[in-house]
Amino acid sequence: MTWHAEQRGETMATLIHDLIFETAQRAPHAPALSWQGEEIGYAALAQSVREAAGTLLTLGLQRGARVAVYLEKRPENVSAMFGTAAAGGVFVPVNPLLKPDQVAYILADCNVTILVTSRERLAQLGPALAACPDLRTVLLTGEGHAESRLDKVRVLPWTAVPTNVPAFGAPVPKPHAAIDIDMAAILYTSGSTGRPKGVVLSHRNMLAGALSVSGYLRNTPEDRILCVLPLSFDYGLSQLTTAFASGACAVLMNYLLLRDIVEAVEQEAITGLAAVPPLWVQLSQLSWPLSTPLRYITNSGGVMQRATLDKLRQSLPRTQVYLMYGLTEAFRSTYLAPEQLERRPDSIGQAIPNAEVLVLRPDGSVCDADEPGELVHRGALVALGYWNDAARTAERFKPLPPQASGLVLPELAVWSGDTVRRDADGYLYFVGRSDDMIKTSGYRVSPAEIEEVAYASGLVGEAAALGLPHAVLGQAIALLVTPAPGVELLRDSVLAACRARLPSYMVPLWVEIRNGVLPRNPNGKIDRPLLARELARAYAVQTGDAA
Repeated sequence: MTWHAEQRGETMATLIHDLIFETAQRAPHAPALSWQGEEIGYAALAQSVREAAGTLLTLGLQRGARVAVYLEKRPENVSAMFGTAAAGGVFVPVNPLLKPDQVAYILADCNVTILVTSRERLAQLGPALAACPDLRTVLLTGEGHAESRLDKVRVLPWTAVPTNVPAFGAPVPKPHAAIDIDMAAILYTSGSTGRPKGVVLSHRNMLAGALSVSGYLRNTPEDRILCVLPLSFDYGLSQLTTAFASGACAVLMNYLLLRDIVEAVEQEAITGLAAVPPLWVQLSQLSWPLSTPLRYITNSGGVMQRATLDKLRQSLPRTQVYLMYGLTEAFRSTYLAPEQLERRPDSIGQAIPNAEVLVLRPDGSVCDADEPGELVHRGALVALGYWNDAARTAERFKPLPPQASGLVLPELAVWSGDTVRRDADGYLYFVGRSDDMIKTSGYRVSPAEIEEVAYASGLVGEAAALGLPHAVLGQAIALLVTPAPGVELLRDSVLAACRARLPSYMVPLWVEIRNGVLPRNPNGKIDRPLLARELARAYAVQTGDAA
């Protein structure tokens, strides 16, 4: 149901923002969002989305142009993203934890023309925006106003009709035509080369994912889903789309203390809660009221440890637990139904509805039962590729071999890079990651991005960032460095350099200083597997993994 379809009275959702418009027609007063104790109905949210689209179109937004949203979770964030989609643009949610240089890289990489942010965040970005030549307009939420110190960039308030834009005297342009295979969003995730890569999602990708997930979670309009994860994270954004697909209410939360989450579940009558393993570890250590309204909880972004799972099931005996696996390139791939949890607590389940998951050998043939292989996902959720990166797109999005798929015509699938095995009953088990990416606190972190910051400090000669097993974080970041010539290197100096340029989840937990050169493999590269083994033994006691 496109914007035009809504005006004709049609009811079939084909674009991601149609989910809001559809429920607004059917149940206009049903709560769509809750934020800081105030509820916004579907009709009001739909109107806000239309107004946002009109603002962007009047500002000259072109078909497929990118609009970045750099905000904490709040209603304007939602209106900006879905308003961009409704206008025919592409929204780019930016993690609010990122530092100015990281934000500027994303804006420049995908040629963002309009940025939606707050006055405080704009002040923090400062001169970093000079590296964004395509940026033309900044829309500010909240009270007050900020003058632009950048050439050719105008700063306007986030309102439906800014009075200081002459073009707003004219009628609002019609939204650009769009169909379900057009771009809707770009989500940035760390890449093995160091710089984040933009995963391009179509309306079809997002809509298929929302319908699939809300289907197996059995969501209804009575559900209230607590959104604690960043909306720049596919798993976090999924909480919004899942709610809208079922006419449920998404409760936006920027928590400071873990206890705030437990209290919000009670105060907001939350029925669904999603989190990543490190957060579940912490939440499992808190006391939960016996009368909690939680119908279900979900886990993705890493494997939930058995001890954590057991604690949660003891604390929440009437709450269903869904263990899931997903990757940004395919939104969500597998889930374990709650009724299988007792029998297969270590499994990541089976393919979600409307998807097929294969386990393949390097030659493309199908693995036997319990034989490790690469997880390959096919179906409507497979993303369009990486923004402006044909080489990495070709590496990850590849045709399925005929012997694996049984297809007559070639079809692109996403090759995850993760190793799994499938048991005789068809259930999947995560084995490990085949690249050097670090999975910490639910984030994929590139070692090269951390190393780049270390090198930029001028303090180090060599640097190697590694992920070590950690009971709470999944993996903890360790950074090995050697001093630059003439530098008396101190651990605190390295950490200070990292904290200045990296978000908290990317700051190393351990820094080890070595003299000489770091060990090499036969190809002359730093021997990361050797270093990882050495450090895993050295820090085993601190991680709680010692025998």
